[in-house]
Parts: sequence; C-alpha cells; structure tokens
Amino acid sequence: MRQIFFSFIIVLAGASAMAEPSGRVRVVDGDTLDVGGTRVRLHGIDAPEVKQMCGGEGAPMWSCGAWVSQEVRTRYEGRQARCETLDTDRYGRAVARCEIGGRDIGREMVRDGLAFAYRRYSMAYDLDEKRAAVREIGLHSTGVQAPAAFRADARKGREVANSAGAPQGCAIKGNISRKGERIYHVPGQEHYGATRISTGKGERWFCSEAEARAAGWRRAKR
Repeated sequence: MRQIFFSFIIVLAGASAMAEPSGRVRVVDGDTLDVGGTRVRLHGIDAPEVKQMCGGEGAPMWSCGAWVSQEVRTRYEGRQARCETLDTDRYGRAVARCEIGGRDIGREMVRDGLAFAYRRYSMAYDLDEKRAAVREIGLHSTGVQAPAAFRADARKGREVANSAGAPQGCAIKGNISRKGERIYHVPGQEHYGATRISTGKGERWFCSEAEARAAGWRRAKR
C-alpha cells in the first residue's frame, strides 16, 4: 500500500512538471509567446501593443509596438524555452516566467528597453527598467506612453464611439447576442463600453431598466 502511495505521488509530480510550458517559441507579440503550443503571457512585464505609436512632444511618431514585436521575434522565434507558470489570466493564458539558455526573457527585454516593468503585478524588474531609462535604451530613447495607459485611452475612445447616438438620458444598451438573446447593459458594467448598438439589427437604447425588461431584455450578468 505504501509503495502504491509513493508511486502515486511520483506520478503527480511528473504530471505537474509536464504541465509547465516548454518547447519551441512562436512570438505572438511583445509580451505574449506560444511555448510548445501553450499560450504564455510573460510575467512582470508590459510591452507596447502591436499597433501602438510612440513619439510626440517634439519627437517624430513611430511604430514602437510593431518594432518591439519584430525585435522579440528576431531574438526568440524558434528557440527552446522553459517556463514556470505563476498564474492564469482572464484570457486563459499561462502567466509565466520563461528562460532561454538559462536567461530570463522578461528581464532581458526590460533591460534592453523593449518592455516595461509591470509593477501592478510584480516589482521583479523595477530596477532593470530604471537602469534602462537612465541610459535611454530602446523605448526610453524617445517619447513613449506606458502600454497600460495606451490601452486605457483606447478603451475610453471606444466607449465614446460606442455611446454616440444615444438619446438624451437613455444610456442603457439593448444588445442582441450572436445566439439571438436580448441583453441590456447599464453604465459601469464590464462590457458596457465595448458594446455597440446597431439599430439596423434590432438593437436599441433604453431610458430605464424597467423599460428594458418590459421590452423583453434581461440584464447582463457582468
């Protein structure tokens, strides 16, 4: 019985080790990789979005997001990586610290000005970013907006665009899902800003939740 128990523990340990992402790298963008077929979001760093532009305040605008993605692709595409999973994000990606040849990919990227320390989740690369900024390496050599701020601004822009055409005082969005389900979103809900109303598809605005429910819509869960 004891031998069976220890064999079971060994099997579990082996399964856990196998679960860690490892294998050939395919670069998705500046901070997202496919490692041996597993989608990985690199822990503790934040790279510019692929379509993000940098510059401004006297500096010429340039495609810093595309540049970072290409630099990461040049460095790591096709190489063998080993990762340690620390979490799973809301998109189902493994949030992991990855190494190639014993070198931390995230740390190298931050040191070389290809990404920022994502201090909201980790302070592991804080000093690496500060050193790169002092030396004006990579992204630090010209005007650049933090990727998180860029995404926030983009969301605000989409929210404004998606709220255009709302009747005065009627901000509740009556949306029809792909399955034909009628769902309404109120300001402050998770998907309110991203929800777009197409009156041509039968979607509409409501002035109150009571009005929406009376018309056959149900409140969104989030």
